[in-house]
Amino acid sequence: MQAVDTPAPWPSASVPGAEVTSAVWRLRIRMDDRPGMLARITIRMADLECNILGLHVLPIPGGVLDEMIIRPATGLTKEQLIHAIQGEGCECSSIADADVRELVDASAATLAAASRAVDDPSRYADVLREVLSADLVTVVPLAEANPGRTEGGHRAVFAVDGHTALVVRRRWAPFVQQELARAEALLGLLSSVRANVSSPSIATCTDGSSLVLRLGKPGDADAVFALHDRCSMETLFQRYHTGMRTMPRRWLHRLLMPPRGSSLLAVCGREVVGLGQLIPGATGEIAEISLLVEDSWQRKGVGTALLARLAVLAAARGHRKLMAVSLPGRDAIFRTAVRAGLAPEQPEEEGLVRIAIPSRLAPRVPGAR
Repeated sequence: MQAVDTPAPWPSASVPGAEVTSAVWRLRIRMDDRPGMLARITIRMADLECNILGLHVLPIPGGVLDEMIIRPATGLTKEQLIHAIQGEGCECSSIADADVRELVDASAATLAAASRAVDDPSRYADVLREVLSADLVTVVPLAEANPGRTEGGHRAVFAVDGHTALVVRRRWAPFVQQELARAEALLGLLSSVRANVSSPSIATCTDGSSLVLRLGKPGDADAVFALHDRCSMETLFQRYHTGMRTMPRRWLHRLLMPPRGSSLLAVCGREVVGLGQLIPGATGEIAEISLLVEDSWQRKGVGTALLARLAVLAAARGHRKLMAVSLPGRDAIFRTAVRAGLAPEQPEEEGLVRIAIPSRLAPRVPGAR
């Protein structure tokens, strides 16, 4: 567990007594959503010689929450400002020292924060703290996040993946729905970026040939049928563990679009020369893989490239281990996994091979250093 700390929490509006004037204040004012209310507040602020530097309206149940950044008059205390706001029939739900840097438009600030997190996923917690102006962001296991505990709106939980959550706390003001929605959208964008490994990639064979590795689609049926037609019976037997001379066309769609899984093709020019499959297991921790490489392309690194890419896809989808079934006494998958930089266990007697996905391939836990 790791916490991202901030300086001491900003003072709350409920703290009694006069306070020394800050250069800039941030305040949140609850008011009825009816014409003239904001005008009354701004006129009262002008009477107190406060300069409004920024205004942001947050819809809330039963009214609106106006967040203002102001430069107060010299000698004005927070308590005096609170009383003035109450005199106009509104409620100052929070008032805190601020900074002129907070005058940046919320949408622009969120996009800038997203850019920083894309460049460095380890900064997710820092970015979320910044976007929500939070006091503390803690990275915890998802099972320990306790999302039902809101602490009067001052605590929020965001699930990052199937194992991790970010717990956000803020003393100076409760979170409102618009803020939480913005944070959810930000994390959703970052999750999509992190998992976007489905685009084609290039692999170079040991003989210098270049291949495109890409996900299979229904339109590849003829090319995959031709791949099987060029494979020897021995190669097909190694893959399917049954005697077959050709691939029945009714199987092609299932090969290219396996239930809950995906296929990965190695393409040279217009020909598919290799095929891999990734099928999630029942628990989601383990995914089953399989490989088929055309005879004339074997021992050139095609299987290694396919398996390495399948491991990246599996890691992005939250799998931690791969499993492959080979014929007893055959260790081709084991040797391919080693060449791909993976960590296979020795094959079991019945031919089952378990392959651990190295941590370097797994998406980095947000907030981890």
